Amino acid sequence: MPQLEPSSLASHITSLERLRNSRVLVLAASHLDMTMLPALYELIQEIGPTPHLDVVLHGRGGIVNAARRIALLLRRTTTHLSFIVPFHCESAATLLTLCGNEIIAGELALFSPIDPQLNGADGSAFSSLDIQQFGDMAQAWFGLDANEARQQSLALLCNSVFPPSLTAFHRTSLELAQIGEELLAYQLPAHDLQFRQQVIRQLMSGYHSHNYAITGDELTRLGLCVRRDANAEQAAWEISKFIQASVGGGVRASNEAPWIDALFATRSGALLRQKQADGLQPQWLTERFAA
Repeated sequence: MPQLEPSSLASHITSLERLRNSRVLVLAASHLDMTMLPALYELIQEIGPTPHLDVVLHGRGGIVNAARRIALLLRRTTTHLSFIVPFHCESAATLLTLCGNEIIAGELALFSPIDPQLNGADGSAFSSLDIQQFGDMAQAWFGLDANEARQQSLALLCNSVFPPSLTAFHRTSLELAQIGEELLAYQLPAHDLQFRQQVIRQLMSGYHSHNYAITGDELTRLGLCVRRDANAEQAAWEISKFIQASVGGGVRASNEAPWIDALFATRSGALLRQKQADGLQPQWLTERFAA
């Protein structure tokens, strides 16, 4: 387990709070999921209502509905919510940032499309866009008529994917669009529903890969409230360096060693979720910083 020294993580959180005249919450996770909600709730209760909450976010993806519940929890805590993104903020984490009044994106901030993913039994994964563009691929690559390509693609898909699974995938896409529009209303309340739907469509289907690395500038051109803040970015980058060295299975010493897959921190202390290689229930560990 990483040792959380006040001279490192806590001091950078305090510095960021002084710079921004805010309360700061560090939220880092390999995978956003529902089981982290109680720990996050306890930490937010400790912070209490605050006019301005800065969330230093580091996320590699996760469950869409977990991102929604985290967003609603954060919104009930403050009237002005800012996400500060030094580095990774992908998939469900990108979706989460839509509820913020602003997004401060550092030079290396890495966002991604929010199209839903379907995981196969063989460990493979593909997105809704992979399915939607099957007919386009058949037409472009093999010269089939557009209508014929669509008909053949549906038959082929139903032979390889259980039809109710396709229906469930379609419903998941509709749900994701609905959640995206709901969260984006916090950031773009002055824009009409049609504009917000256009933004969500671009994030869901406007890129050729789920792994496309969207920059802060691209989000700005899309219409989101993204800006730069050099001082805040530098303080957040110091926090990010700690996260990169502490969170995720890739930083453990061996495959058998436990690892931290989620970290929530304030200036007072941190909650860390430690996972075990045997797959047993993860444990939440508490670290208190000296005053």
